[in-house]
Formats: sequence, C-alpha cells, structure tokens
Amino acid sequence: MLSRALSLLAPVLWLSLAPMAQAVELVMVEREGCHYCIEWKADLGPIYPKTAEGAYAPLRIVDIKDAPPEGIAFDRKILFTPTFVLVDEGQELARIEGYPGEDFFWGLLTMMLKDNTDFENGAKTN
Repeated sequence: MLSRALSLLAPVLWLSLAPMAQAVELVMVEREGCHYCIEWKADLGPIYPKTAEGAYAPLRIVDIKDAPPEGIAFDRKILFTPTFVLVDEGQELARIEGYPGEDFFWGLLTMMLKDNTDFENGAKTN
C-alpha cells in the first residue's frame, strides 16, 4: 500500500523539482557569414552562459531569415546582424543592434537588463 502511494506521488514530486520556465531570454539574430556574429560567438559565446547575465537571460540564436521564432514578437523588423533582442514571455523589451565589441557589449547588456527587468547584479530583486 505504501509503495502504491509513493508510485502515485512520484510524478507530482518530479514536476515540483523540475526547473521553472525562464521567461526572460536574449535572442541573438544572426546571418550566415556575418563577420560580427562570428566574432561575438568566438569571443563571448562560450562565456555568456557562465555569466550572471547569461544565467538570468539564456541565449537563443536564430537566423534572420527564420526570425522571429515561434512565440516571440519583435517590435520591429530586424535589419542588422547581430541584433540582440531581450524578450520576456515572448514580448520584446529592448534590443542591441550590432556588436560593439566585448567591453561595450557587457555594459549595454547589463544596462538593458537593469532598465527592463528585475535584474540587479546577477540576481532577481523583490
């Protein structure tokens, strides 16, 4: 009887341990052969997920000819690559058009996150 009760509770416990869906994400719109896209992916791509910004707003990379991805609405057409679009629950909050280099990118991204979300130094605030 106890094992039957545990087997019935197992799916409920499993779902409660599953991570919550991340509403905020950063969508990078790229174009095949885009020099700046390649540069960003080489310089920052490997470290982005290890940063506070990357943990808060996971990256999704899409091709400009496929953008916007299903479930995401951009405020206006993407013209330049790369374009980094900050979205929350599928709605665009802000964007960075182009890749201004590593130093400027991090500052612009952090400012964009702080201005449009509850991101504060890598943590959600209440």
